[in-house]
Amino acid sequence: MNLTLNEQWLTLGLMLLSGIGMGIVFDGYRVVSHELRFAKWTLPLFDLLYWAAATLVVFQVLSAGNDGEVRAYVFLGLVIGVVVYFLMLSRSVIASVRWLIQAVRYLIGLVIRLFDLFIIRPLLVLYKLAKVLIGFLAALTIFSCKIVIQLIRPFWLLARWLFRPLWRPVAKRLQPVIASWELQAKASKLIGHVAGWWKRTFGRSS
Repeated sequence: MNLTLNEQWLTLGLMLLSGIGMGIVFDGYRVVSHELRFAKWTLPLFDLLYWAAATLVVFQVLSAGNDGEVRAYVFLGLVIGVVVYFLMLSRSVIASVRWLIQAVRYLIGLVIRLFDLFIIRPLLVLYKLAKVLIGFLAALTIFSCKIVIQLIRPFWLLARWLFRPLWRPVAKRLQPVIASWELQAKASKLIGHVAGWWKRTFGRSS
């Protein structure tokens, strides 16, 4: 397919911009990987992904410019774009990416500090106040109970002294019943022991 001169210049300009874009992405990826300290074993994988993505983008641009036709000026435009970028723009892009990373880190730190200042610390203060209040209420309740017991104790002693003559006859009448209950409980316990011994001794031999 024969391309017009305008189409060739357009394709050359697109390839030049693609070379500059490849340089920007490469420097950005390199700075990010260094600042974030990616593991060394992941770098070859990211390099492979970078070149695959760059190849795909260049092919898409080339398809839009001249329907994917590869000519010598295509590679010339890419080389010129990469050289121009690394000679004139690389340092500025690297500095900008580093500044952007520092700004993001500062914003994240600021958000964390604000969250700690307005959320975490007030919650801790409320927790401490609630703990002190609960302790105070518990101590006040115990103190009040002691006072009530001390106030009731004379009435309890008086009631026990008044009802003691009435309780003695009842206790005497209930004493045989209680004694028989205790005797029955002891007898039941003894029968249980004897039955267990009989079962252990003669049950095995049978």
